[in-house]
Amino acid sequence: MFDRLPSALQHEGHLSRRLFLSYAAALSTIPLLGQTAGSAKKVTFSSNPFSMGVASGDPDHHSVILWTRLAPKPLEAAGGMPDHPVEVFWEISEDDSFKKPVSSGKVNATSALGFSVHIEASDLKPDHWYFYRFQSGGATSVIGRTRTMPLPEANPEKLRFAVTSCQHWEQGLFTAYQEMKKDNPDFVFHLGDYIYEYAAGKGGNVRRHLGPEIETLDHYRLRYCQYRTDADLQAMHAACPWFLTWDDHEVDNNYANDISEQRDVTPAQLLLRRANAYQAYYEMMPLRPSSMPQGPNMQLYRKGNFGKLADFFVLDTRQYRSNQPNNDGRGPLNEAALNPRNTLLGEGQRKWLFDSLESSTGTWNILAQQVMMALVDRNTKGDTAAYSMDQWPDYAAERQKLLEHIRDHKVSNTVVLTGDIHSNWANELRIDDRKDDRPTLATEFVTTSLTSGGNGSAKAFDLSDRNPCNKFHNRERGYIMCDVTSKTYTADYMVINEVTKPGGVTTSRAKFVVEAGKPLIHPA
Repeated sequence: MFDRLPSALQHEGHLSRRLFLSYAAALSTIPLLGQTAGSAKKVTFSSNPFSMGVASGDPDHHSVILWTRLAPKPLEAAGGMPDHPVEVFWEISEDDSFKKPVSSGKVNATSALGFSVHIEASDLKPDHWYFYRFQSGGATSVIGRTRTMPLPEANPEKLRFAVTSCQHWEQGLFTAYQEMKKDNPDFVFHLGDYIYEYAAGKGGNVRRHLGPEIETLDHYRLRYCQYRTDADLQAMHAACPWFLTWDDHEVDNNYANDISEQRDVTPAQLLLRRANAYQAYYEMMPLRPSSMPQGPNMQLYRKGNFGKLADFFVLDTRQYRSNQPNNDGRGPLNEAALNPRNTLLGEGQRKWLFDSLESSTGTWNILAQQVMMALVDRNTKGDTAAYSMDQWPDYAAERQKLLEHIRDHKVSNTVVLTGDIHSNWANELRIDDRKDDRPTLATEFVTTSLTSGGNGSAKAFDLSDRNPCNKFHNRERGYIMCDVTSKTYTADYMVINEVTKPGGVTTSRAKFVVEAGKPLIHPA
């Protein structure tokens, strides 16, 4: 279990015995993810066990992960499930009446994974839509719709996907997913802050979290279950596959590797919390077994492709990052920010990303990640520059290495997708964005929050005079709808006028296009 012990538990190549014992004792309270608890027993449910809906994710050209979780009483401890395994039947078909079945099987849902089910449906046709469902205890789930990607060597004409992040339960309704579903994307990128860890009543009054700030495995499970009771979120998960990654609130606000922003929290304590959070995250997301966590470690970075049209790289900028050098919110690009030892990616992920970009054959190379990459000076008063220190500017040396790698290896048409910041941005990326005479190497499209921050506002500070890299900035709520062809990448900023009460209307606020071979942003 301890073959991937975090670096914070090491000192000059040797483990700190005290931290090691604390860490080991803490992990002993966490169920082994691979354990079984005997044979499944027959069960009859008095209420719908599929109250969490269904989902699919991480598709490739011949397989996709199908997900559900049994929880007849989702807001109670253990979801109202018995203390023994329960058999679940799954099936996937080419039609929604299931008259053209493709594959099916049975699996035991157990308490070790919170009675969640992750099915790898394989041997599927490439570039094909399917329907799937689950049955257990005489109950049948809703029908989900999913798809596979084209063959790696195929040349598809177009791709359409949505980008979203930051869905705070207390601060808004998930109404924007209704329009996203109508937009009919091939898949969704969710870039983090799927849940918020705060105690009930902290941050909004549209609806309330259950319980205290979450730290235990049961706490995290309950919080995910509460979010998944939302009908609009369930419907969007059932509409198409998702690629998901996390940011900070899936564990703790602004955490960095094993460092909490709360000074009285030790690395061992945060690692225990991280292990609880990571297990709950895996349980609730349609992720492949390769992402199954080991204690407080979970490999979430991964890649995929849509034929030769696009390669995409899903990143993790939380688990491996060094602590924020300037943790006071905003600051200049000082010596600490420029220290080459600082990292958002970690050595292993950085090498994987650089190697993957270098070998990419995609027309477009899409980085789905969390925090803003552009060096945006957000000081609207005075001459002193102020950059966000929880984002790439505080890791400016690694950012420079990444953009130099894109330049030196001629990585084609790089597009960075970003969440986190609760506002919309369209940015052109240079090695140093402060110098507008340097060549543009990539583009960045930042999605606002789905609900976090409440309704937001169409008004925003005009930062373009201080930031030639910025071409659009907006503080409404919503998501981005992206359309990709071999010649163009189009980003449509969809915004909703109301999230604090029902009836919000989602419309297009601004649309931008990037031409292949020319990383400049133009109005569409």
